[in-house]
Amino acid sequence: MTMACHASDDISLTTNAISSYSNCIRNRLSSNGKLITMLSIDGGGIRGIIPGVILKCLELQLQELDGEEARLADYFDVIAGTSTGGLVTTMLTTPDQNNRPLFAAKDIVPFYLNHCPKIFKQIRGPFARMMKVLKALVQPKYNGKYLKRLVMSILGSTTINNTLTNVVIPTFDIRTMQPVIFSSFQASNDPSMDVQLSDVCLGTSAAPTYLPAHYFRNGDREFNLIDGGMVANNPSMVAIEEVIREIVKTDPNFATKSLDYGRFLMLSLGTGTEKQQPRYDAKMAAKWGVLGWLVTNGSTTLIEAFMQSSTDLVSFHENVVFEALNSVDNYLRIQDDTLVGDVASTDIATTKNLNDLVSIGKRLLDSPVSLVNSNTGLVEPIPNGSSNREALKRFAKQLSDEHRLRTSKNT
Repeated sequence: MTMACHASDDISLTTNAISSYSNCIRNRLSSNGKLITMLSIDGGGIRGIIPGVILKCLELQLQELDGEEARLADYFDVIAGTSTGGLVTTMLTTPDQNNRPLFAAKDIVPFYLNHCPKIFKQIRGPFARMMKVLKALVQPKYNGKYLKRLVMSILGSTTINNTLTNVVIPTFDIRTMQPVIFSSFQASNDPSMDVQLSDVCLGTSAAPTYLPAHYFRNGDREFNLIDGGMVANNPSMVAIEEVIREIVKTDPNFATKSLDYGRFLMLSLGTGTEKQQPRYDAKMAAKWGVLGWLVTNGSTTLIEAFMQSSTDLVSFHENVVFEALNSVDNYLRIQDDTLVGDVASTDIATTKNLNDLVSIGKRLLDSPVSLVNSNTGLVEPIPNGSSNREALKRFAKQLSDEHRLRTSKNT
């Protein structure tokens, strides 16, 4: 059955609808595809290096299976990213002059090593910490000029509708006080949402106190954006909801009330966090005023709390849902909650710290597959589980098999 791509007010969902819907996801997929493949990348500033290491490993696995020209955008129906994850998303999905990805996964880490020290220029000297605190009280720590020049130079006038696969990038509009989700699905239906990727990157990465809010217009519509981490630092559920919303609009004949999560193949990548050695407690926080919530131990405590709670809530939900619906093999979350000191920061872009993040990413590959414990909030290894590297190898095989299925049925 071929499904027409038109709106509907029905809100239930069938397994057949998801399978048939593949033709309607920007016409990329064969209706014979079995899965909707999704990649999600958390926010985290310079810690975007960690998922960069993971993505390089995954793309190498795909190249071993399907040849050296294989790229992540060839395999994922949706790539979602928040803040630094939004930048990685655009790097992987922006087309070059040959309509191939502008960046391969192996290019992400060198890109960060080269540009992060210029985006987050460090203040040096004996009073550096004090100067950072004083500056953060009256203006953003960084003026964002280098980042703006950088993303405009590499992304040019490319818009959301030009990406090689579907993208989902959360932001927050400070004027309307509402989330704004930039996605290929919305951009295809609403011209005002088909904005330049450079504007999306600057909006989703505009972390309060770190980088300035970003204003731009598209036609008659105005956007006043700050960091997408205020909405969904882990954007995986937002991506799933965007797909479901499009399905709901597409099929006029939904018949069941439940969603088959077995149709989703989700890789969710964290950027690391500092949980196992907490820096704060209630006795400390009880004494804080505005200044304490804004700057304590060299970090922006309130912003960290917002972003971490957002990230964990999504992880809790996905763990429960995928397990309850017997789809655990289709969900892989890779995260490290053992960061300590400078590597837990979003902006300490010294050469040593950036290289340490690369080492953490490599170590994470050989760490056991883990899940967030919904009771403790800590990332715990799965009993008798494999390493993340081995799990990525299996994940690559699933992606390759799905890709081959679609290719064979469409020829």
